[in-house]
Amino acid sequence: MGSTEYVDRTASQQNLAGFIWSVADLLRGDFKRSDFGRIILPFTLLRRLECVLAPTRKPVLERYQAIQDSGLDPDLILPKVSGQRFYNVSQYTLANLGEGETRANLEDYVAKFSANAREVFDSFNFDTWLDRLASANLLYLVVQKFAVLDLHPNAVSNYEMGLVFEELIRRFAEASNETAGEHFTPRDVVRLATTLVFAPDREILTGAGVIRTIYDPCCGTGGFLATGIEQVLEWNPQARVIPYGQELNPESYAIAKADMMIKGYDPKNITFGNTLGDDQLPFEHFGYGLANPPFGVDWKKVQKAVTDEHQQRGHDGRFGPGLPRVSDGSLLFLMHLLSKRRHDATGTRIGIILNGSPLFTGGAGSGESEIRRWILEHDWLEAIVALPTDLFYNTGIATYVWVLTNRKEARRKGKVQLINATGLWAPMRKSLGSKRRYLTDEHIAEIARAHDTFEQTEISKLFDTTDFGYRRITVERPLQLAFHPKDAIRLEALQADKGWAKLDADRQQVLLDALGSLPDQPWYARDQFFKTVNEHLDTNLSAPEKKLLQKHLGEHDPEAEVCKTKGAVEPDPDLRDYENVPLAESVEDYFAREVTPHVPDAWIDDSKRDTQDGAVGIVGYEINFNRYFYKYQPPRPLAEIDAELKQVEREIMALLGEVTADAPGREER
Repeated sequence: MGSTEYVDRTASQQNLAGFIWSVADLLRGDFKRSDFGRIILPFTLLRRLECVLAPTRKPVLERYQAIQDSGLDPDLILPKVSGQRFYNVSQYTLANLGEGETRANLEDYVAKFSANAREVFDSFNFDTWLDRLASANLLYLVVQKFAVLDLHPNAVSNYEMGLVFEELIRRFAEASNETAGEHFTPRDVVRLATTLVFAPDREILTGAGVIRTIYDPCCGTGGFLATGIEQVLEWNPQARVIPYGQELNPESYAIAKADMMIKGYDPKNITFGNTLGDDQLPFEHFGYGLANPPFGVDWKKVQKAVTDEHQQRGHDGRFGPGLPRVSDGSLLFLMHLLSKRRHDATGTRIGIILNGSPLFTGGAGSGESEIRRWILEHDWLEAIVALPTDLFYNTGIATYVWVLTNRKEARRKGKVQLINATGLWAPMRKSLGSKRRYLTDEHIAEIARAHDTFEQTEISKLFDTTDFGYRRITVERPLQLAFHPKDAIRLEALQADKGWAKLDADRQQVLLDALGSLPDQPWYARDQFFKTVNEHLDTNLSAPEKKLLQKHLGEHDPEAEVCKTKGAVEPDPDLRDYENVPLAESVEDYFAREVTPHVPDAWIDDSKRDTQDGAVGIVGYEINFNRYFYKYQPPRPLAEIDAELKQVEREIMALLGEVTADAPGREER
């Protein structure tokens, strides 16, 4: 496509989608706006299937009549006659249903599709909506609207039909206040992702006898699958690309299944259900994986299933490395995709679109950090591309394309490429929801070139995988306490403590008397303070009592004696700090350079060790994208800012002068 063709084709399909959506004019009053899509989408799909089958409709009916009483299975014979993966043997079409028996005839029409096509309409609960349309005396009018639509592939290509469905779903989501972006990805973003995933294999994909599988675990209407197939076939029309997918939303699932069916692919490969909680393709592995999981959507509904798999199967399951916080399941989809990688020489390439959270959320040892660690230490992350904002229909947030593979080329081994494409975009002629920008073919080509060249440039940075890792060390400082036994505020706080209330009244009074007998001065040695208090008691202070006195009467004082327990210096929990030491650097060298000169009495708690390598410090990984591409912008000169403020002030005063001069009744006053 040329640089403007995406916008032109999108606008054209918006017009067609707008014409189809005009059916809503018939529905207003009898149906809620949120119901419009549930009627319009299945009727659009029905008309598309009808147009696809139109050229072979007569021979299919003739063949069906011939085998009807033979006991032969129509599913084995009629698809060959229809030239499709599906067929219909009804005498009816939308054009000849008739006005008197519309409901019964339409029911016959849909029932006589092959089972794989009928399932599509079941996903829409089509019967329910037909009943409601019939009750409102609108069914025949709606049928007439769709009967005249020309949706034959010669008039509307599969690609264009995909855009039509996406626009209809966007309008449906808008009308019902749902999230359109959960169901499909803008085709320009899809094209970029498929280019990054497939382009490095172009030479292989253009060979003879190429057979590859492509998988999307949250396939929506099938845009990723369709575009991936389309891209490979552009290079090699003889290649065979087999799509697989799973989708949770029933309407999107129905469209994706029908789309693949129309294109001649096995509809059984498109499955329905929640991928995270119920993987419908548990034993399959794929050459390519593509996905745009919902941004920032929680996984509470499948929390038990996911947690059980993590705990019971570990790395033999999909979620061995760890679990992210329940509020965002993006990294679960990433792990799921990696679990589908092939382990042979062919390997797998993956493209997944994520928001910024998976890059840095979670500190060392957290589920998110452990997932990033697993990916980077296995050297599966090839590149991350930062996209412009305002590319998606339902959100304007920052998004990223992650490219992963388990068969990196030699020059990329141990390396990760970050590409900053945030400045590469063109404005939409007309916004679509939150989508105000798009990627032209030139932008996609520029990003692909940066990826392929694999060099340090203004928008491309190369890193070792270990550059994103660090050790989180615990820095301790000695506990030094000064005690103030006569401080009224501290004594009041002591007596308000729940621990103090657990002491009997006599013991409370004895302790207060003991403290009252001490000189009115700070005590700079904890052991001496407790020893002196004990001298005024019948029984020595218990451990809980010492804890209470230390909590309320003691405070940090650098002049105080260092507190020790069994000869070992006791750390001050209030002064405890943490340092992130780059993985490539020695912890000791870092500590001597960055910590000791500022706090000479500090030390590293060497009991805090990583569970995997046993070394001091907990290993963490994060990818702070903005840090690597940050450019310092010096502030403007103060004189320039001051002059601008004075100019604005003069303009405001002039406006106020005009207002007061024109005020009614000014002359009379």
